[in-house]
Amino acid sequence: MTDRYAVIGNPISHSKSPLIHKLFAQQTGQDISYEAIEAPLDGFAATIERLRREGYQGGNVTVPFKFEAFRCATELSERAQSAQAVNTLSFAGGTIRGDNTDGTGLVRDIEHNLGVKLQKKRVLLMGAGGASYGVVLPLLAADASLSIANRTASRAVELAMKFSTAAIWSGGYADLTGLQFDVVINATSAGLTDSEVPLPSGIFAPGALAYDMMYGRETPFMAFARANGAAVVADGLGMLVEQAAEAFYIWRGVRPETAPVIAKLRTPQ
Repeated sequence: MTDRYAVIGNPISHSKSPLIHKLFAQQTGQDISYEAIEAPLDGFAATIERLRREGYQGGNVTVPFKFEAFRCATELSERAQSAQAVNTLSFAGGTIRGDNTDGTGLVRDIEHNLGVKLQKKRVLLMGAGGASYGVVLPLLAADASLSIANRTASRAVELAMKFSTAAIWSGGYADLTGLQFDVVINATSAGLTDSEVPLPSGIFAPGALAYDMMYGRETPFMAFARANGAAVVADGLGMLVEQAAEAFYIWRGVRPETAPVIAKLRTPQ
């Protein structure tokens, strides 16, 4: 009996998740199906209930439903509680278990695929929105020395205060003048709007990595990084595949090899 999974979003036709999980299943010999389902903007909870009734084992959740998935879950992992958002659901009996694999995907891409160990590295996280909430806990677990900057400084401070046991610098972009970082991660939506990059020059330490969570295009942040001395500039495609691999592992207990999948997605079709 083939186990059924899906990714739920709106819009969803652009999603690479069905291809990624198809490749994972072929590689690992897992008997699953995986499809993209567009839920009505006012019908996410009803869609989840329908999938459960139809015998689906779980699903991924993408924009704009990650916060609603958090509210729908009857059990939450520590990662989901920290992110206050859910991107992976598992259905078992009467339980809806919510997890968030985004931050783990980011860390695995940086450390395993790009070869940059985060331990003791000075890491700047740009933005204090939902994407940032999802990655703070895994970055701290990797023993990064974390700073958070946001256009509205109070939002960066608010995010940092949720992790009061950790020493996290937070503030506005103007406060970054004179500071340098080994890793700069763009978790803002600036790549969608072509907004001006608010970072000061000199922000990248020698050998620094500039990482944009967006993928599929050269963003203004990536162009800024190339022009301002970043040694390595990366987009978020590897994060996409790694967070999917973590979800696959949660569901199936098998961790697929991500490198061949990333390579295939980067190959022009």
